[in-house]
Amino acid sequence: MVADTRGKSCHRVSSTSDIVRVRLHNHALHKPRFDDPHAAVAWLGAVQAQDYPAAKWALGMRVRNATDALIEKAMNDGSILRTHVMRPTWHFVSPRDIRWMLELTAPRVRSILSHYDRTLGLTAKTLTRCAAVIARALEGGRHLTRDELAGRLERARIEARGQRLARIVMHSELNGLICSGPRRGKQFTYALLDERVPRARSIDRDEALAMLARRYFVSHGPAQVKDFTWWSGLTVKDATAALDAVKPELIAKTVDGKTYWFAPARVPKPATSVAMLLSIYDEYTIAYKDRSALGGGEFRNELLRMGNALTSVLTIDGLIAGTWKRTLLEGAVDVAIRPLRRLTAGEKDAVAAAGRRYGRFLGTPVTMSGRGV
Repeated sequence: MVADTRGKSCHRVSSTSDIVRVRLHNHALHKPRFDDPHAAVAWLGAVQAQDYPAAKWALGMRVRNATDALIEKAMNDGSILRTHVMRPTWHFVSPRDIRWMLELTAPRVRSILSHYDRTLGLTAKTLTRCAAVIARALEGGRHLTRDELAGRLERARIEARGQRLARIVMHSELNGLICSGPRRGKQFTYALLDERVPRARSIDRDEALAMLARRYFVSHGPAQVKDFTWWSGLTVKDATAALDAVKPELIAKTVDGKTYWFAPARVPKPATSVAMLLSIYDEYTIAYKDRSALGGGEFRNELLRMGNALTSVLTIDGLIAGTWKRTLLEGAVDVAIRPLRRLTAGEKDAVAAAGRRYGRFLGTPVTMSGRGV
């Protein structure tokens, strides 16, 4: 049963398959439509990025003619930043958004961290001392790795190892002191946010809530309020208030008793099957509390048994159809496909096309292996 809670006309959304089709369009996965990585990040609001190679590929699928080197350059020149901002985990964010987003989400993240911080002996006084040491170490445009920051903290007689070091650095990110600097080879560095990103005007909390909700439902919709609550890390009260602020700009549809919100848009239907090699951390897969629209229900137990071994999923027309794994070889990359069902000839062609696309992104020959290829 489907109910339209608004009188506004819109394209048809009356089933789970319609939800998937609209999401693929809004995620810019049907067809890349951004000219640079910053535009893709700004559109999505934040892009989960703890798995750095997978996060670069997530942007690569949304940017025209993208390569791994193009995304790497955007990180190094600061047109996109990688920092802790929500839930907590790493995200790519736009320099234009980082300050207001941190002001909105950081208090909630700090609250989540507080219990374990106490077990690590990280009091407010200790974190203030750490911040002063880190600020001095980075001032003047210096970019240091986490281990180098640990050395500076140890010289100041502050224990900084393991999880304690990770939390110290995370709090400096959440407080808007530091953000990602350019990579040094394969190592990540940190920079002072004030030296990396120009100051921007402050916005009040209500405006920030509305901005975050607008960004999410326009780029990730159709989505439920509980999906936005999960993605943002906000309380249910704040997430509901944020959605309420932008409801006049959105359409609501109720499908199978669930209310989905999204922005009106013309959504073309692809003429042929589209396969995608996605990370489980791609915004298309991770940004929803309710992931039932991805399908795969009949394979749920098999996927759960994989546990931490499940890092990537193969989707066909937006639905889970298998898993994949990349193996770096000398001068090439092997992509091993493990379908969860028998693929049609057209679907096999789509999977092969996805592999070629991944190879172009990496700038490396890709071989495809596994059942059904």
